[in-house]
Amino acid sequence: MPAAVPIDTCGGTEAAQATGADFRHTKDDIRAVDGIQKRTNGLAGLDGLNGINGINGRADTWPINRHSRPSSQSSSSNDTVNGNYRPPSVADLRDPYENEAGGPRSRPFAHIRTWADDPKTASFPKISKPMELMRHAYDCVVIGSGYGGGVAAARMARAGKRVCLLERGKERWPGEFPAGTGDALDQLHYSGQFAPPWLPKKVVHGGDPTGMYHLIFGNGQNALVGNGLGGTSLINANVFLEADEDVLQFDQWPKEIREHKGCLKEYYDKAAEVLEPEEYPRDWPELPKLKLLEKQAQYLNMTDKFRRVRQTTRFRNGPNSCGVEMSASACTGQDATGLNDGSKTTTLVTYLADAWNWGADMFCESEVRYITESPNNDGYLVYFAWHGGNRGHFKANFHEDLMWVHAKEAVFLGAGAIGTTEILLRSKQMGLKMSDKLGQNMSGNGDMFAFGYNTDYEVNAMGKQFPSPYHPIGPCITGIIDNRTEHENPLDGYVIEEGTVPGALVPFMQALLELMPGSVETAGESLVARVQANLARAGSLFLGPYFRKGAIEKTQVYLIMSHDSNQAYLTLKEDKPVLEFMGVGRSDHVKHLSHILEKATRAVGGTFVQNPFYSLMGQQQITVHPIGGACMADSGDTGVTNHAGEVFKGDGTETYDGLIVTDGAIIPASLGANPFATITALAERSLDLYAKRKGLEVSNEKNDVLDLFGSPKHPKYRKKRCLELQMKRQQLEEREEDDGIYHAHKSITSARRMKDGGFGFTEVMSGHIHRLHKNDDGRLRDTIDDYELAARTAKSLCETARFFLSVQAFNTRSIVNDPQHSANLTGTFSCPTLEGSPFMVRRGNFNLFLVDTKAPGTRNLTYDFDMYGTNEQRLHFHGYKVVDSSVALAPMQFWRSTSTLYVTITERPPRRKGEYPEAEDLCWKGKVVAQGIMRIQPHDFFREMLTLAPTGSNIMNKVKSVANFMTFFTRKSMSLFLAPLTPLQYPSQTYSGFVNNMPRSKSYKITARDGVITSLYMWEPTNTSVPTKNLFMIPGASVDHQIFALPTIRYNAVNYFQRAGYRVFVTVHRIGMLMVAQNDWTTFDARLDIRASLEFIRKHYPTGREASSDSAAAEGATKPEPEPIYTIAHCMGSVAFSTGLLDGTIPTQWIKGVTCSQVFMNPIWNSMNMIKILALPIPADRLYRMVAGNWFSCTTGKDDSYVQKALNELLRFMPDDRKEICNNASCHRISLTFARCWNHRNLNEATHRQIDRFFGGVNMTLLHLLMKQGFEGHVMSNAPLYERLDTPENIRKLKGIPFLLFVGGDNAVLSPESTERTYEILTDAFGARGDGGIQYRRRVVPDYGHLDCWMGRNAWKDVYPFVLEEVDRVVRGPAYKFEEPDDDFKRMVDSGLLLSQ
Repeated sequence: MPAAVPIDTCGGTEAAQATGADFRHTKDDIRAVDGIQKRTNGLAGLDGLNGINGINGRADTWPINRHSRPSSQSSSSNDTVNGNYRPPSVADLRDPYENEAGGPRSRPFAHIRTWADDPKTASFPKISKPMELMRHAYDCVVIGSGYGGGVAAARMARAGKRVCLLERGKERWPGEFPAGTGDALDQLHYSGQFAPPWLPKKVVHGGDPTGMYHLIFGNGQNALVGNGLGGTSLINANVFLEADEDVLQFDQWPKEIREHKGCLKEYYDKAAEVLEPEEYPRDWPELPKLKLLEKQAQYLNMTDKFRRVRQTTRFRNGPNSCGVEMSASACTGQDATGLNDGSKTTTLVTYLADAWNWGADMFCESEVRYITESPNNDGYLVYFAWHGGNRGHFKANFHEDLMWVHAKEAVFLGAGAIGTTEILLRSKQMGLKMSDKLGQNMSGNGDMFAFGYNTDYEVNAMGKQFPSPYHPIGPCITGIIDNRTEHENPLDGYVIEEGTVPGALVPFMQALLELMPGSVETAGESLVARVQANLARAGSLFLGPYFRKGAIEKTQVYLIMSHDSNQAYLTLKEDKPVLEFMGVGRSDHVKHLSHILEKATRAVGGTFVQNPFYSLMGQQQITVHPIGGACMADSGDTGVTNHAGEVFKGDGTETYDGLIVTDGAIIPASLGANPFATITALAERSLDLYAKRKGLEVSNEKNDVLDLFGSPKHPKYRKKRCLELQMKRQQLEEREEDDGIYHAHKSITSARRMKDGGFGFTEVMSGHIHRLHKNDDGRLRDTIDDYELAARTAKSLCETARFFLSVQAFNTRSIVNDPQHSANLTGTFSCPTLEGSPFMVRRGNFNLFLVDTKAPGTRNLTYDFDMYGTNEQRLHFHGYKVVDSSVALAPMQFWRSTSTLYVTITERPPRRKGEYPEAEDLCWKGKVVAQGIMRIQPHDFFREMLTLAPTGSNIMNKVKSVANFMTFFTRKSMSLFLAPLTPLQYPSQTYSGFVNNMPRSKSYKITARDGVITSLYMWEPTNTSVPTKNLFMIPGASVDHQIFALPTIRYNAVNYFQRAGYRVFVTVHRIGMLMVAQNDWTTFDARLDIRASLEFIRKHYPTGREASSDSAAAEGATKPEPEPIYTIAHCMGSVAFSTGLLDGTIPTQWIKGVTCSQVFMNPIWNSMNMIKILALPIPADRLYRMVAGNWFSCTTGKDDSYVQKALNELLRFMPDDRKEICNNASCHRISLTFARCWNHRNLNEATHRQIDRFFGGVNMTLLHLLMKQGFEGHVMSNAPLYERLDTPENIRKLKGIPFLLFVGGDNAVLSPESTERTYEILTDAFGARGDGGIQYRRRVVPDYGHLDCWMGRNAWKDVYPFVLEEVDRVVRGPAYKFEEPDDDFKRMVDSGLLLSQ
């Protein structure tokens, strides 16, 4: 410890040297102490006052050379020579930070930079990464983060390798470790076989699997190890003790070590250079427990064997060897539960921080289960269970649906002796061939743990969070009685060390020590001594365990390391590791050591008490130093690994390339000393040998002071590569992975920086997915029936599937307010029928209640992710849950909708340069591999509820996050569940979703013979490779040309016929969407507009004339008649057209053929329209005329009249199928007028949302005529005569005109009987066939309604093709076959773009 009195800066060099500092005169009255400049005036001369960091603090004692690194050796690192103590010389040079204020402090703190000084808002570094940032493959994978794992990660990262480290525990920094009993119990995890002699053996498992303290029960031998980023180094006693050379000559060691004495020396030095062990400083306060151990050594005649032991505890402030700032020890004695004062030199602040700085990726809460060879023979697959996202609630899936990472070159196992052996045992079960010696020859390192209770001396060995700086407890172990040498048999050697009890256990110590059976009291004590002992007991009982004269404060803690028979073995029972070492506690050697401790305790007047495992569990022992299990040996006959830690392939000497054990599992015999120095040295040796064998250069560059809140200095980002057209696919995939990691990292860091709260949960879904046959065309079939068929087929073939995914929104504001409502997906997808299963899912996309652009009033819960197979195949998963109007007021349907996922798996198409498609678009572009349905089972749903967890920087952020998410979820759910009661959707003021600009080639005003002006629009063909033909299209009532030239779908009817070489004309007649429609015009009047349009087309765009004009002129003949025009008519436009043909207004010789959509001359209303006519005492048109006037508009607005708004509210309750419910006011008004004009699922959202833009209105005169025609079933003239027009004489005028009649199977406007009756009349009158073949055809389009036959999002594949086929047959001849041009339409079909609209 620095001097407890101020340095006399005016007393010259002698005074300075008397304090142990190296003080030299410099110019300008500046003194320099080991590179630290200090002025001698004022308070700058004060240094070393206990805990006073404000005087001459860190900023004033910084090295002159900012890039220099303080010496890794302390003032006492060379105080031993050949095991003997050497007093320090006054002239010894000290560390530059030696005289900085930093002795025992009243409050420990982590000497690291935080975002704020306020402890309530202070943050801690996080050098591990979220699982969302993991790659699917690394050069090297390191398992465990203790000494072996830390060495492997740091050295491989410095060698330029891309490193992934997997750690079972969580990342905790000084300040985050448990301090109290409750916190410590929360961190306890226990497993193994609980086997006290008085109970039947039972395999147990409980506690937090990622907790810091893992207690492993066994038969005869129990073990305590640590979990967390840093492994057991977080909770060990820090003793850096090299193994005795005689031990390393035992026959169990491989000859490369056994026959090369001193071969580990350079690696011990290498470890010491990093870990910087040092003794407890002699100028720090005296420690009673250390003084008592020295006294006991005298009583045991071992004075020469007593010394202070080197330990990895810091006794000075400043950066360590790896550049991490640390603090001097506060001497709390809390080492065994984690030090919060920032003085413990763990692997976290050394090797792991170094690995982080050199670009290693570290992932916590990752429990490695087993390792297999890669199917492609390029490394290994490491399978692990991820504890994040509360996934442990799914117990049936947690250890079954494992995640994995690909190690392309090497796997380094550093999970500890028990952890590594467990992984290798399970790997052997999974097919990785290994030696039969696996799990054998384990050792507890001869550990013994006992107490000297209620001695005659103050010991002060009970740890506390804030000890007095003038009466410190000290580090856990500071002294040792080293009795390893001078024995005839080296196995008789041992060491005795004093220790501390962490504060979490102190409250239980007196009851434990008083009631423990088998205690040995001091015999022959005087009455006074017995009274004093009882008073001490009473003092601790009534005044607490920290009463200085109480029995607990007089209790010495012993820890012995010796030698056992190495006969323990590890097995897996019920998939849990069980350590068995029968009789270890009953051996003569243990009894001999217990007798020595008894003597040492009697000598100081105490009661000797064995540890609870020995006393209560039949003389069992507990070790904190388990070793062996994958022991080093010369061959697989005697061990599991060779001298370099490489795993044998069975019983011979052949080893796996790149499968290396680097922890205590390779130590073949007990060491008789604390083992971590030897473990670290062996790991350094293994990594050195591996690097040399592979020709790797491990950088020796020193780190600057690390900013653990910043970025690594040497990140392993993707190196820039040439992005030429011939770029390899692997490089493209790496680039995509880099992009995904970058965006995920950006989201995570942004949320952390803004201190935003997040939300997450974990979900399991299972079902059946059918793999398509190779001869299938691979095209997506995206209907519910297709998915159900695939699922039934898969079920019959036992093609099961399941995913285990964690959903995480890093920013709740984003998932609530962003229109995409997206979150991140991480986990696994398993489907044995697909090669490469199980698949890894990282950085997938989850969208919550996303607006379904393909169906109005529908929200989807979508799952989109790329998944990597174990065979390196990459597929794309697209799944969606459909929540539509069918869930309205139907709880069971709501459950079915939100628990049923429709799945499509496709090959993932390679992404072109500069292309960044949406996740869902990938589904439509790749070849379909499999389809099916997955569902949430009720029991999995209940577990999912348990995984709901908010994230945030404080409790208020978490509460706010939960409130925001649940409010959003409830609001969206209720808007669908209560759809009929939600506010009406009125027309929008802005255009949206207009994806198909339809500029007209020409627009004309057409004047009929009665003077009414209408419109005619023309589009020239886009395909000029075939002769141009005219095509005339007639829309229905209240609409215009947009039903054929719809801008909200990517390919409409006009586009389709243009592509086939047709010049398309569309009339907008007087009952359409024109101002003149309000003037009481009817379908009978509209026939005049149709005739006028046909006359215009025949006059200005005659086809067929060019071919014969020259010959006709030469012969002086009259001009030939223009070619007849093929006509397509829809609904009331078709009715108007029929009236013109039947009454002779439109000459039939002008018509080449007719396609009638829904009706021609026999309109028959469907049920709902018949009800409007018959149910009311007054016809609906007359009733409306009386109330609101002669005009009914299909559009409306919030500022409409009260009558209209009241009507809008009433219309929401119009009866209809549940799946057709919507809240669009204009849609309701259209349905009132004509009945429902579509199946909602056939319209996309843009069309339905803006349906008011495509509809006008209807006058009551027209409506009355329509009702009358539909009721009587035939066309007629205007009032008052209402003359029937479909007379036999008029029908004969239609002879020779081919007809195609089609109707939607779900048409709610007109009955399918409308076309059926017309078809029967025509065939009865003229027969089914004519000169050109079949003259009359009729077709029912399943799953379509009325207008959706033209406006539907998939009409391009369901309707347009058969209409074009008929048009081509009639216009171009039966032999004509349309050849698909290579155009935008073909590319949209191939890319799946049309399916996704």
